[in-house]
Amino acid sequence: MFNHIMVGSNDIERSARFYGAVLGVLGAGEPFRNRAPSGHQRLFYRHEGNSFGVSEPIDGGPATCANGATIGFKCTSPEQVQQFHDTAVAAGGTSIEAPPGLRSSDLGQLYLAYVRDPDGNKLCAIHRPK
Repeated sequence: MFNHIMVGSNDIERSARFYGAVLGVLGAGEPFRNRAPSGHQRLFYRHEGNSFGVSEPIDGGPATCANGATIGFKCTSPEQVQQFHDTAVAAGGTSIEAPPGLRSSDLGQLYLAYVRDPDGNKLCAIHRPK
């Protein structure tokens, strides 16, 4: 359904350090660095047919996070969820909501962790036990 997801950044090098560490937990390599025709820098992380981008806002305004938006990253185990969370916090992110752990919902059992990146974007590491 999706081609890519992109978030804005007010400090592209800080974002490169943060997402390089966090997405490395999931197996993503170094980002493809791109300069938009406008001169703004962008990072594209590609992994298993998916793309996640980070960009300086093309309109020249500050990057802001979307209220109510969450970007969920699929993990292979509860341990990978915990590692994603811990790596995010160590790389400058902020742990939010409940500590990483198992939660029950209408969708069944989910192992979740929530963090905000240095620009305030809300990220979720999620594992669906079988």
